[in-house]
Amino acid sequence: MLTALTPGDAGGRLAAGGIAYGPDQRHRLDVYVPEQGSRSAPVMVFFYGGGWNNGERADYAFVGRAFAAQGFVTVIPDYRLVPQVRFPAFVEDGALALRWVRDNIATYGGDATGIALSGHSAGAHIAMMLALDRRFLARAGLPPGFVRCIAGLAGPYDFLPLDDPRSIAAFGEFPRLLDTQPISFANAHAPRAFLATGDEDETVRPRNSIALAAKLRAAGVAVELKTYPGIGHAGILLALNAGFRGRTPILADIVRFAKP
Repeated sequence: MLTALTPGDAGGRLAAGGIAYGPDQRHRLDVYVPEQGSRSAPVMVFFYGGGWNNGERADYAFVGRAFAAQGFVTVIPDYRLVPQVRFPAFVEDGALALRWVRDNIATYGGDATGIALSGHSAGAHIAMMLALDRRFLARAGLPPGFVRCIAGLAGPYDFLPLDDPRSIAAFGEFPRLLDTQPISFANAHAPRAFLATGDEDETVRPRNSIALAAKLRAAGVAVELKTYPGIGHAGILLALNAGFRGRTPILADIVRFAKP
């Protein structure tokens, strides 16, 4: 509805849609580029949320156009969902998408030497696991440092014990629950991080971002933590849309943080 009913950013456009990055039908991604073209532009990969059990990349075209209009070649992947898979499959899908980016994004004018990751809610969890648990990128053949920075929006990073049906379905069968938590992997090798939350978020409480920021800072990682007043769980994502951008400067803050 947002994509259909609200104005998009005129400075970004869809360059290619439905590109396969793996064998499953859900292994598809879209690429958005600046309208004026790009050459060695910074790359942003955005993972949408949906409780690990729903979501479609086409619904986030407004995010792709927003970042592309700010000069990023932007990739939005789909990934497999519960109940088709459980953790860690959807994070492994994210790593597979990043390998496609490494191998192909120069065709669209992007610089693949180091990328920015972003995500909202469950997508922020996926992005943060990719940034912090180095095993996922290594298994996909990607080098340390491939993710140069990460911007997480309202992400669940420290949510044990599992007490929500969605998280129980996604993670409850995994034998080492601590390994499902991004905060478990916060260490000095992490990329610099921008953690955004709203003080009215009742879905993923701000304590997730606060706790992760504290642990990353204790490890010596550069972290920017921002809590936006009067913003709830969906509102922090909606503010990326041109029709809702006046509520909070989240887009400007991410762009300032993520630009090389």
